[in-house]
Amino acid sequence: MKKLVQKSHYDYSTKHEAFPYQHEAFLEIKDKDYAAIFHEQGLGKTKIAIDLLLYWLKEREIDTVLIVTKKTLVKNWVEEFGEHTNIRPKTLDSNRHSNFFVFNSRAEVVITNFETVSGEVERMELFLKTRNVGIVIDESTKIKNPESKLTQDFFKLSPFFKIRIIMTGTPVANRPYDLWAQVFFLDQGSSLGTDFSAFKSECNLNNDLGHNESQRDRFENAVAHIFEKINDFSVRETKNSGIISLPSKKYVSFYVGFEDEQRRIYEQIRTEMVMTIHRGETALFDESQDSLKRLLRLVQVASNPRLLDDRYDVCSGKEETLDDLISDIISRDEKMIVWSIFTDNVDYFTKKYKQYDAVKITGKMSVEERGRSVDRFKFGDAKILFATPQSAKEGLTLTVANNCIFYDRGFNLDDYLQAQDRIHRISQTKQCNIYNLMVAESIDMWIDKLLKAKQSAAFLAQGDISLEQYQDEIDYSYGDMVREILNIDSNG
Repeated sequence: MKKLVQKSHYDYSTKHEAFPYQHEAFLEIKDKDYAAIFHEQGLGKTKIAIDLLLYWLKEREIDTVLIVTKKTLVKNWVEEFGEHTNIRPKTLDSNRHSNFFVFNSRAEVVITNFETVSGEVERMELFLKTRNVGIVIDESTKIKNPESKLTQDFFKLSPFFKIRIIMTGTPVANRPYDLWAQVFFLDQGSSLGTDFSAFKSECNLNNDLGHNESQRDRFENAVAHIFEKINDFSVRETKNSGIISLPSKKYVSFYVGFEDEQRRIYEQIRTEMVMTIHRGETALFDESQDSLKRLLRLVQVASNPRLLDDRYDVCSGKEETLDDLISDIISRDEKMIVWSIFTDNVDYFTKKYKQYDAVKITGKMSVEERGRSVDRFKFGDAKILFATPQSAKEGLTLTVANNCIFYDRGFNLDDYLQAQDRIHRISQTKQCNIYNLMVAESIDMWIDKLLKAKQSAAFLAQGDISLEQYQDEIDYSYGDMVREILNIDSNG
């Protein structure tokens, strides 16, 4: 089909020079038809992507570049173009009428979100057939589930893009098999195969690896070879590789005891779950949604019993420790982010600490409301930002703070890594303190062990460490810990 578009001949110059490591990544992949930018979060992947697309528009006969990101990050991308280029991008959103004019314009850069692409598949396919389009997928772990409709829509459109780039700082968002769909979008299975089930079976960090040596060996060998298979079209740098000087990260764990009523509620829920298991339900400690929802009730009680019982009217163990920690940080004249996976916690603590002009970000807030909270935190008197990782873990540079407090954590590795690196990134000048609050002898301890195992497996899959280093540091005891919590025999 004849291409209908004529280029508008924008000024393709950039306003700022790249850091040397960003330029090296650009040179490595600028002429490839597909590539992955896996630089660790906080190292400026956006700058690499912008330099790439300017080169494509000028040198590679690309008419339009489509940037796909999360809804909350579209505004960030528009601002980045104003900061780094002389191009004014157009946007696609849920307004199909206005999208019609974008699809039929000569726009050389179009920014949109994942859901809009999925909802506009038919017009998007026609759009791709009438011009040469390159795509940059930001936060590509959004398409990590190959069975979701959204991911399937991106698979359908993939062959129509002349150049394909994915980028994320945490390609292994939770388990090593998260890489498969992201890479499949690029190469249709050339490197990691076309059978997701087989790949998942080989690369599944499950609860039995501590007791099954042959299964453990197969898992470790499979994961150790993942990055070798994608290395030809992937670039990755970490903050530990010496490419840039950043302040250190210091991890501090606080282990607190249960408050008496909190312990009673916790043990009651735990007993109910144990009884359910021993009635014959054996799949509680896999990562199915049903299993995790039930375990999440224990996390809620360890975090804040008010989440389950609004009659609870005393300070839990963690809350007293949080009071002391906040007072200490305020006395140092420093700002902090306090993370909780529960929206009700964020609401509760924002009100409790209003004397520090606390602000919040949750998924229930509009993009505009979140923006106002960020502005008050970055430029105003707000000393504390309370937030859920799902609503604020990506796209924000919050280096005005150098303290992160995890009041509680869920089971997802990406939430934990992305959230703490809101403060540990380019432009940070102070040591970053990462505080984890945990109730001793509770599910918090299992989550801590599980996240460390997931992080080690992610490092191995991403080529950050060798197999020997992985074997030296890995601890598979998380499988036994969850069985102990639920009083399940290891052979059950």
